[in-house]
Amino acid sequence: MRYLKEDEFNLASRFLFLSMAITVLEQDMKHFANGAFKIKEPYLDFIEKLLVKAKKERRELRKSMHERKIRVSRLSQNESFSSYMFISGRKEEQRNYFNPAIRKQVEAIMRELILPGAVPTSQKSVADLAGVYQANSENEPFAAPDS
Repeated sequence: MRYLKEDEFNLASRFLFLSMAITVLEQDMKHFANGAFKIKEPYLDFIEKLLVKAKKERRELRKSMHERKIRVSRLSQNESFSSYMFISGRKEEQRNYFNPAIRKQVEAIMRELILPGAVPTSQKSVADLAGVYQANSENEPFAAPDS
């Protein structure tokens, strides 16, 4: 049963998945810094710009969540599933996520950070994201717009 309003849930889940994307970018930055690349700086600069953008958005989300008294925390995790508790005021809602679905959400947020014109993932479901990716992969691979 759903206890949180849709906008409360969207805000908290965006914060959750964006935080995961930030963790992935930070790990990627370490891999690039320690990797055997001949010229590392462009990659590190690019990831740093993505991190700045993501952390700015997360800061705004955190502020909105604080104002609306919304919290999210991980309850448990195993090989297949992760459980999170979403709290808004006196309402609590536990959500269980299939770990590959979490990966898809984080991947979509990373794509959105890389390709700024993408539709925010909070407006799409995991099934929609899979359909969009599948449709795009049949036609053409994703490419960065010319600047």
